[in-house]
Amino acid sequence: MTPELPSELLEEDLPADLIELIGGVESLPAAYRHRLQPLLDRVVQSTKRRRKILHQVQEALGQLRLDMKYLMFDLEATRRERDAYRRKLD
Repeated sequence: MTPELPSELLEEDLPADLIELIGGVESLPAAYRHRLQPLLDRVVQSTKRRRKILHQVQEALGQLRLDMKYLMFDLEATRRERDAYRRKLD
């Protein structure tokens, strides 16, 4: 059962169990909902923050991999140049 949620929550790509929890809290009587809502908001914000951090880490790792490829290419080119100069000296 998927609860009816505001479109901004669905666009956030929250985990299914968190969306289900949000729907469950929204279906509670107002007295209980008001007590749980601040806690739920903190969980949602924490989840968003973790996903953002994970995305940044994944981007940084991708950039690091690319940088490593460039460094390896430069290292190999430098070695080839060194070997070519040694052959000329001999």
